[in-house]
Amino acid sequence: MKTVGSKPVCIVSHDAGGAEILASFVAQERVDCRFVLDGPAVEVFRRRLGPIEIQPLTQALAACDWCLIGTGWQSDLEWRAIGEAKRQGKRVVAFLDHWVNYPGRFERNGVRQLPDEIWVGDEDAQALAREHFPGTAVTLVPNPYFAYVRREIARYEKDRRPGASADRSALFVCENISGHAQLRHGNPRHWGYTEFDALDYFFSRLRDLDMRIGRVAVRPHPSDPPHKYADLIARHAPLAELGGGSPLIQEIVESDVVAGCESMALIPAVLAGKRVLCAVPPGQKVSFIDRRQGIEMLRDLPARRHHGIG
Repeated sequence: MKTVGSKPVCIVSHDAGGAEILASFVAQERVDCRFVLDGPAVEVFRRRLGPIEIQPLTQALAACDWCLIGTGWQSDLEWRAIGEAKRQGKRVVAFLDHWVNYPGRFERNGVRQLPDEIWVGDEDAQALAREHFPGTAVTLVPNPYFAYVRREIARYEKDRRPGASADRSALFVCENISGHAQLRHGNPRHWGYTEFDALDYFFSRLRDLDMRIGRVAVRPHPSDPPHKYADLIARHAPLAELGGGSPLIQEIVESDVVAGCESMALIPAVLAGKRVLCAVPPGQKVSFIDRRQGIEMLRDLPARRHHGIG
């Protein structure tokens, strides 16, 4: 553990990606904590840690030595925590959970608030964070979520039963691309494509995977509203079905192919030894996921005239 003290740690989290890392850290280090949680993070922490008490930010910080936050885009909770921690004279550390959009994680309405220290889970993220935040301490802390993922993969693999069909199954892990773009830039197509474009592109290229795909589970992002993909699934029926009814790692283990855009969920799929595809449509920018070992770019696959779904 990189920062210690005689009092508890204040954990602040909203988005699911950061929550998975922070909950894994708390479980791994057995840290005494006060929790300030909202949004998808509530379910993540309770799933990982059991019943927990959620406290108001000011109250929780007052009882703690220091503060460890996620860096989500869906709210300003973590951003406000940085300001409140500094107001109370408490050290604040942010754990980055991805390799994209670093500056925007610490800016709201044109105001930037940086923590005292940034933690990253790998050397690539460390290099990026040092480039974006040269005046802030950046510390490499082996990603505790990946250790949890490896244990979960082993558990689900042990219980997996081979399927009777020769068809392969695919899992598409969605991101709320349009929602993020609308919230931060006022335009759902700010990045040139949406999650629906990526999904349609994936379905259009299934024949080029050189394997027969008999089922595609579409797993919504935790920030997606209910029934968001109902029309798309109906359009691609009977191949497509709604995913998300089981834990992410279980759905990954039960799939042969995992696709998405730049979701962190692609990394557990690589760890599980799956065929992993980035489905960002041709001509659109890929920030970093294309450089991750074990991930194929769907746009780079040659067009084939056989196999696929037919």
